[in-house]
Amino acid sequence: QVKLVESGGGSVQTGGSLKLSCEVSGSINGVYCMAWYRQVPGKERTGVAGIYLHNQYTFYGDAVKGRFTISQDGAKKMLYLQMNNLNRADAAVYYCAATSGLYCPGLDPNLRAYDYWGQGTEVSVSS
Repeated sequence: QVKLVESGGGSVQTGGSLKLSCEVSGSINGVYCMAWYRQVPGKERTGVAGIYLHNQYTFYGDAVKGRFTISQDGAKKMLYLQMNNLNRADAAVYYCAATSGLYCPGLDPNLRAYDYWGQGTEVSVSS
């Protein structure tokens, strides 16, 4: 069983930066792929960035390319999301997700594609 706990959310001004963290408890050896999603109230949860744990290959949604960086520290069992040049469209609750097996769902809008989810951390951006 894998448990995910996000942290690092908060309030920043437009153009500012935040770094989100996701602590993985349980066996990370069975985790193949992890991702960050975000959700604004009343809207669907959408994929932001993802990473393959075995080779650190990363992928990003178009809205965040060049501004966000996903990374992973296997030894510390942590997943990170460095967010730079934030704008008001980035304000959302950010969720960490993980999947086992040998298939990575990418940024699949079907939330069932990922086996494990955290409880979310909120990011607000003010002008």
